[in-house]
Amino acid sequence: MPTETFEFQVEARQLLQLMIHSVYSNKDVFLRELISNASDALDKLRLAKLRDDSLDADVSDLHIELEVDKDARTLTVRDNGIGMSYDEVGELIGTIANSGTAEFLRELKEAKDSANAEGLIGQFGVGFYSAFMVADEVTLVTRRAGEQQGTRWQSRGEGTYTLEKVDDVPQGTSVILHLKPADPDNQLHDYTSVWKLKEIVKRYSDFITWPIRLVGEKRDGDKDAEPETLNSMKALWARSRDEVSDEEYHELYKHISHDWRDPLEIIQLQAEGTFEYQALLFLPSHAPHDLFTQNFKRGVQLYVKRVFIMDDCEELLPPYLRFVKGVVDAQDLSLNVSREILQQDRHIRMMQRRLTKKVLSSVKSMMAKDAEKYATFWREFGAVLKEGLVVDPDNRDALLAVCSFATTKSGDETVTLKQYVERMPDDQKDIYYVTGESRQTIDNSPHMEAFRERGIEVLLLTDPVDEVWVDAVGEFEGKRLRSIAKGEIDLGSEDDEKKDSEREKRAEEYEGLLGWMREQLDEDIKEVRLSSRLTVSPACLVADANDLTPALESMYRAMGQEVPHTKRILELNPDHELVKGLNRAYKEREDKAELAETTELLHALAVVAEGGRPKDPGRFVKLAAERLQRTL
Repeated sequence: MPTETFEFQVEARQLLQLMIHSVYSNKDVFLRELISNASDALDKLRLAKLRDDSLDADVSDLHIELEVDKDARTLTVRDNGIGMSYDEVGELIGTIANSGTAEFLRELKEAKDSANAEGLIGQFGVGFYSAFMVADEVTLVTRRAGEQQGTRWQSRGEGTYTLEKVDDVPQGTSVILHLKPADPDNQLHDYTSVWKLKEIVKRYSDFITWPIRLVGEKRDGDKDAEPETLNSMKALWARSRDEVSDEEYHELYKHISHDWRDPLEIIQLQAEGTFEYQALLFLPSHAPHDLFTQNFKRGVQLYVKRVFIMDDCEELLPPYLRFVKGVVDAQDLSLNVSREILQQDRHIRMMQRRLTKKVLSSVKSMMAKDAEKYATFWREFGAVLKEGLVVDPDNRDALLAVCSFATTKSGDETVTLKQYVERMPDDQKDIYYVTGESRQTIDNSPHMEAFRERGIEVLLLTDPVDEVWVDAVGEFEGKRLRSIAKGEIDLGSEDDEKKDSEREKRAEEYEGLLGWMREQLDEDIKEVRLSSRLTVSPACLVADANDLTPALESMYRAMGQEVPHTKRILELNPDHELVKGLNRAYKEREDKAELAETTELLHALAVVAEGGRPKDPGRFVKLAAERLQRTL
C-alpha cells in the first residue's frame, strides 16, 4: 500500500511544538503515559472478548513489553491489546477531538511555570504526544483485534505524519521511540538504560494490573534471558491503608485521571456483608477545564473481581460528584454487565448511596480538620456540589453541612449556614441572601443599602446554580431563605408606630407620581412603589416573592425552555433628591413629555445598577447624553 502524508490538525501541531520545546520539567513521565495507554488497550481487549467470544483475538497472555536497542538508540513500548484500525490511527493520533482545545492552548501558553503547564497538559490527557519530549522520531505500528491488516504511523513532530497499511503485524500496538541524545542538564536521561526504565516503572506504574516485561538486551548483554517483570501488579484498593504509601496512591490517581497534580484527598471504603466491594476514590486538587461541558466524562472505573469492566461508570456516583475519580471493585456483579444492566441493578444503587455518603462525610471531615484544604476544595468544586441541593433531596442535609458561602461579614472567608444562623440577632427571622454575576456586582447592588446600614449579614451568591437551590431548599433550621431582591422588606424599627405613620404620609404624597409612572412603564413593570430597602440609590428593581428572577429566566431559555417574561416592581427612594424633584415636577408641570423621558432613564438606571442591560441601549445613551449636556 502507498504511504500517505498528512498534516496535523492546527491544535495538534501547536501542542506538539509545546511538547518538543520541553514544557515538562520531568521528562520521565513519557513512559508512564505510554504504559497507561497500553494498559487501557489491554483492558479494552479483555472486555471486548468477554462481550463477544467470537472475536478473533488472543487473550491468553495479555501484557506490556519494553524493549531497548542501545545501538539504534530506540525504546519500544509494546502491548497485545485492542489495537487500532487505519481510520482510528488518523482520528486519534492526528487530531485532538476536544471542544476545549483552543481554551486549553491559551491557558497552557499563559501558564507561569512548568508545574502549571504540566498540570494543564495532564488534564487534557495528551499522553501520546509526550513521546516527542524524548524522541526525534516516533513510529507507531498497530493492528486492531479481529482485523487482518495493520497500520504504520510515523512522524518527526514537525507538522506532518505518514500513514500506510502494512501486513504481518501482530495484534496490538508498538510505539518505537528514536531517542534523542541524553542531556542530564535538561532532565533528558538515557532511556536505553535498564536501571532507569526499572526506576520509572517502579515509581509510576507498579500498580498496573498487567505485567510490564523487559525483553531483549537487559542483563549483561544476555539476549536469551527470560523477560523480567518489572511491576508488582498489586491492586492498591485491595490493600490496607497502612501498606500503601501516599506516593503510590498518587500515581494510581494520575493513571486513572490523566491529571498531573497530586489529589487533594484519598477516600477508601471496604463494604462487607451480603454485597461486597472495595472503593478507592480521589478528590482532585483542581477542577478540569471541561467540568461544565456537556461532553465531560464522569464516573469511576468499575472492576469485578479485579477484572476491568468499564471506564467512567456514571451509575456509581451522582452527577454533582462528577469530579470524583477512582476505582470500585465489586465481588458479586457479572463480568458481562452492561451500562443498561447497571442502570437497573439494585446493588449498583446501593453502592451509589453508600459511596455518596462516604464522599460527603470525607468532605465534612476535611472541613473540620483542614480548613486550607477544604477552602481549595470549595473554590474548585463548590459550584458543582451545590447542584446536589437541587437534585438529591435525600442527601440535602449532608450537602448543606459541607456548603459554605461568602457573606457581607466574612471577608475572604466563607461561612456555613449553621454559622450564619448562630450569629443572627434574636430579632432576625430570616436568612438573607442576594444573587448576582460577581462579588463586586452584588456588593454594589442598591438592594444591599439598608442591610449594610443596619449591619445585617447577607449571603453573597454568585454561581448560576444559586438561583435554583435556594428555592429548592427553602429554609434551614426553621429560618426561611429570603432574597433581598424579592418582595417587600421590613427590617423593623425602634419606633414601628412612628414608621408606619410616616410611610402612610409618604404614600399619600407620592400617590399621583407612582400611578403615572406605572402607566409610562407599563410594558416593563407591574408596579411602582416606595422602597424601604434604599438609602443611597434613587431606584431599584425587585421581583414578587414567587416570581422568577431575570437570571433564572435566562437560564431556562438557554436550556430551551420557553418561559413568559416576568414584569418586575420599580421601587423609589423617597429620600433621594432625584425622586423628590421628580415628584415636585410631576405636580407642577402640565407638559410631562420630559418627565416621561426622565422616568424611562430612571428605570434604565435601575436595570444597569443590578448588572442588567437596558431594553434599548442606544436610546438610553442618547437620553443620558442629552441630560448631561444640559448640566454644562
